[in-house]
Amino acid sequence: MSGGAKSPHVPVLLGEVIDALAIAPGECHIDATFGAGGYTRAMLAKGARVVAFDRDPDAIANGRALEDAEAGLTLVAADFSAMAPELEARGAVPVDGVTMDIGVSSMQLDQAERGFSFQGDGPLDMRMSQSGESAADFLNTADEAAIADVLYQYGEEPRSRRVAKAIVAARPLSRTGELATVVRKALGHKPHDKKDPATRTFQAIRIHVNRELDELAQGLEAAERVLKPGGRLAVVTFHSLEDRMVKRFLRERSGNVPAGSRHRPAANDVREPSFEILGRAVRASEAEIAANPRARSATLRTARRTAAPAWSTVAAVEALR
Repeated sequence: MSGGAKSPHVPVLLGEVIDALAIAPGECHIDATFGAGGYTRAMLAKGARVVAFDRDPDAIANGRALEDAEAGLTLVAADFSAMAPELEARGAVPVDGVTMDIGVSSMQLDQAERGFSFQGDGPLDMRMSQSGESAADFLNTADEAAIADVLYQYGEEPRSRRVAKAIVAARPLSRTGELATVVRKALGHKPHDKKDPATRTFQAIRIHVNRELDELAQGLEAAERVLKPGGRLAVVTFHSLEDRMVKRFLRERSGNVPAGSRHRPAANDVREPSFEILGRAVRASEAEIAANPRARSATLRTARRTAAPAWSTVAAVEALR
């Protein structure tokens, strides 16, 4: 691999992802979540041509030097849900592999001005694309019930109504520090608590603002469309909502669904399996977790594309939600 700036962040489960992809020189691989470019660099080092997507303008801008240095790299400033038409427009389908690292990146978390974290006070933003409705826009205009629903569904916050009521009473909110204080006060935060009670609220709002679960559902379906028979899919998730969606997608697409019962008969699905699941879910080693605590919650699931037609229907995507 030739020049380009080094990645400031270490991608999670990098070795396991690259091993699962089984890259051969000259293959075309998709890095659906470019971020700091860690997976892309590893793919290029294996001799792959890489098309890398990111909706964050900062990630794309920071990656231009690598793109200039690497003839085999193409950066695309777009959501990975748009993977299929973007690749088709470039004549780049079908492809040999798709890798997706879901959720917020370390770069985004580390920049207080992006508003993703309460570790440093910043504007209440959270937008990966830096456009559209911000976290502050949502929290300052949505009704209490809508906020509570988001906190419960996406943050699995058991006291979502109490937190939503406190948020509405404290409006307008404009800073991450303000929101964290409101949540801690509502839930009774103690300095010795192992987990900050604001964590679930911040996760939920971020997922809502960025439509992350909708993006994931559409991105998985797009990967199914663009992969060639024998092509590989590798997905790294960081919380249970994402992992359940990926697990369900792969179970359905591999035909590995639970048998029916007399109470709920099995559906008569005549579609052929479009994926073959490759082994069990993989989690980070203790050594990796020690070096990179973010890896603690990571789960990698991999699958191989079959020769069957894609299940790319609206009903299939809606069923994942």
